[in-house]
Amino acid sequence: MTKVAIVYHSGYGHTKKQAEAVHAGVLRADGAVPELIAIDAEGNLSDAAWASLEAADAIIFGTPTYMGTVSWQFKKFADTSSKQWFGQKWKDKVAAGFTNSATMNGDKGTTMSYLITFAMQHSMVWVGTGLMPANSKAAQRNDVNFVGGFSGALAQSPSDSSPEEGPAAGDLETAKQFGKRVAETAQKFKK
Repeated sequence: MTKVAIVYHSGYGHTKKQAEAVHAGVLRADGAVPELIAIDAEGNLSDAAWASLEAADAIIFGTPTYMGTVSWQFKKFADTSSKQWFGQKWKDKVAAGFTNSATMNGDKGTTMSYLITFAMQHSMVWVGTGLMPANSKAAQRNDVNFVGGFSGALAQSPSDSSPEEGPAAGDLETAKQFGKRVAETAQKFKK
């Protein structure tokens, strides 16, 4: 059994929907058990959630991109993880990340760079999407990896959309394929 924790913050529900798609993708990997862990509106986790992160074989980080980086709630979680960092509790765990913003670019790359740096500081092993982008003239908005993420799963939800309207179906399928890849990679590291 491979335990995959998906720890995320969602301000309006769009990133939560993306996290749920990552969760569904982890379930596609035989022997993988995902757990969704929501960072609350004040940037906190319960003691049980911290214990789940420590017990996980892989941790997938999720956050909206606000003003070109992670939400302040996610940043508070990251800063609070200094106890885990000091004890190297997450060393050699598989790590990955995803983000959502209102625009197609929205400086999501800066958010992904933050997540990668955060994971590297914890001595984790980063996994990207392993997906080619949908970048031909024939590409459609609902194609897998239309937003073109390599370092992590990227999604776009228009600023006036509800979580029922966004992210797009292709972004959610990208998240599912990404979740499966992370779980399968974590399984390889357990052997």
